[in-house]
Amino acid sequence: MASNSFGNLFRITTWGESHGKAIGVVIDGCPALLPITEEEIQIELRRRSPGNSPYTSPRKEEDQVQILSGVFEGKTTGAPISILIWNQDADSSQYESIRHLLRPGHANYTYLQKYGIFDYRGGGRSSARETASRVAAGSIAKKLLRLEGVEIIAYIRAIGDISSMDPNLSNVELLKSQISTSPVFCHDPIAAEQMMERLLEEKKQGDSLGGLVESAVLNLPSGIGDPVYEKLEANLAKAMLSIPASKGIEFGSGFASAQMRGSEHNDRFILADDSTVSTETNHAGGTLGGISTGAPIIFRVPFKPTSSILKPQKTLDIEGKEADLILSKTARHDPCVAIRAVPIVEAMAALTIADAMLMRFSCRLPTTPPTCEPLQKQRQQGM
Repeated sequence: MASNSFGNLFRITTWGESHGKAIGVVIDGCPALLPITEEEIQIELRRRSPGNSPYTSPRKEEDQVQILSGVFEGKTTGAPISILIWNQDADSSQYESIRHLLRPGHANYTYLQKYGIFDYRGGGRSSARETASRVAAGSIAKKLLRLEGVEIIAYIRAIGDISSMDPNLSNVELLKSQISTSPVFCHDPIAAEQMMERLLEEKKQGDSLGGLVESAVLNLPSGIGDPVYEKLEANLAKAMLSIPASKGIEFGSGFASAQMRGSEHNDRFILADDSTVSTETNHAGGTLGGISTGAPIIFRVPFKPTSSILKPQKTLDIEGKEADLILSKTARHDPCVAIRAVPIVEAMAALTIADAMLMRFSCRLPTTPPTCEPLQKQRQQGM
């Protein structure tokens, strides 16, 4: 199986299966002298781990992280960083009775078609368990980005037909607090309460719900991204669509742009109070031509309803015969995968942005003045 790596300069390779002994990640290209500890990584992993509320899978994984290489005396050395996470609460017996069935919404049919073999225990490599490795790597990318003042925040925008209000991006710390104290990672307490009630109802019915995760990349300078095939939004799209259960992505006004006029959608350039170029609106979602504008990068990712549900389902077995799929009452699954996708979206965004920022140093000589510097001088001179 190829294609287990992501990134160009800041590059990760993940390994391991849902019910294997362990999972992990190797990070190449992280600059030396970045302070990092296992506890910092652990904080991010706790946000993603299951078993923390009735709105996620009851599987209990502590996700105790171990840094095996690339860090010495609390700082990165520039060598590959290898991270190990042991699997501790895998229960493969839950899958024995359905190992011969093609589970609707799951990857066992396509894996069998491609590889001729499939690890039925929790989905093997196709399981979202793999994303713990991404979150571990993303925590290091986040630390790197914070040195440049870049913040990445994700939150639940909708679950089912219940939507949250627009977040206040001007107060990052308050927004972070609202998200972290919500069992469903939603900044809107009224909507969050409605979401939790609806989730419990669907859970009783043995069903699941889809959800929408929105993310904002804040304080990213302009000029980040590499056209034409390494556009910033293109790589963010690839990152998000690589997350299990994700079904799309939109930036800024997104699909609503198709119903707008150019005079409505175009973001007018203005000079900000600090004499830098800015935009009056942000319909483009923070990029133009695949390069960051300096405005917040806003994007949304829809996640399908959890495929594993307790309701009986009609399907086929691996020999093509009709069969009934009935999961055990003790089966452990998320009623809405979008909830635990929030820290995964942040991690994949951080990995993408960190890679793009490292690549910016290859685009021109450092002595070349910014293109809009004359414009700024005119402003300062009152011209």
